[in-house]
Amino acid sequence: MSLSAAPLPAAGMETRLRRLAFTALGTNCEVRFHAPDAAVAERFAREARAWVGNFEARYSRFRPASLLSRINASAGSGTWIGVDAEMEAMLDVCQATHQLTGGILDATAGPLLKLWDYKIAHHSLPDPARIAATRALVGWGLVERRPGAVRLPRAGMALDFGGWGKEWAVDAVAALAGQLGVREALIDFGHDIRGLGRPPGRPAWHVGLEDPDRPGSHHGSIAVHGGRGVASSGDYRRHFTLQGRRYGHIVDPRTGWPTAHEVRQVTVIADTCFQAGLLSTTAFILGPAAGRDFIARFPGAEGVIVTTTGRIQTKGFWSHVVT
Repeated sequence: MSLSAAPLPAAGMETRLRRLAFTALGTNCEVRFHAPDAAVAERFAREARAWVGNFEARYSRFRPASLLSRINASAGSGTWIGVDAEMEAMLDVCQATHQLTGGILDATAGPLLKLWDYKIAHHSLPDPARIAATRALVGWGLVERRPGAVRLPRAGMALDFGGWGKEWAVDAVAALAGQLGVREALIDFGHDIRGLGRPPGRPAWHVGLEDPDRPGSHHGSIAVHGGRGVASSGDYRRHFTLQGRRYGHIVDPRTGWPTAHEVRQVTVIADTCFQAGLLSTTAFILGPAAGRDFIARFPGAEGVIVTTTGRIQTKGFWSHVVT
């Protein structure tokens, strides 16, 4: 999914969108926003970058000094790692998403993602015994918690918030914008999106939907406003091919294997970016019909599932499509 905001009419500085762009969370982050004055704009830009930087420093598994890395490094040692209230809340999110998705979103799935890393050359498939051994390290029920502490009992286990961390950060920056008086903004972290208000002079923010058959081009666009979130999941950019078969980067922790069906992309519009991301990833793994039905279970959520032969969507998705 890619971003394509409609051009704005000529106007004074007070109605022009400002742009904040930086790199974080392993992706390009961009915020287009309208602030009531320069002081508010500068404060919002400064505090948004600081919040994202602190979030990444604490919870990135790629930062050796992060709290998450310290928890992972202690796996199998029997050592309890102290956690504060914020980390307790993050672990509660992991538990809730695991329950809500029937184990499809699992913050302990990192070992499986490493096993099937699409970035490395695969000359053969992993041995079934190796897949089984890796699956034995995965499962939220294995994580041990007590008030103020957590531990991973098996060596090789690892926590990873990558399945929803960017979406969480998008929503946090949206909340920060509201607190500081920024009412109109389009927040885009690696194509996980939240649209606040409306762009000056326009009825909605326009978000282009990337064509999975022609990455870089669009097969349509949707209108986003009023604080709604948008997220998209797909394996058409990140995969490897072996013996004529494609293996995507999205792995089903219930089986230990990458998804292997006709779905190429799922896009969801929901009340928050976090919810949209949770629904799009889960629907992608579930497949066309079950995925659509899963999205439809959540009031206000709408989605479209693009397959190799067509598309399937929830009843209300059409109302967001820009013609």
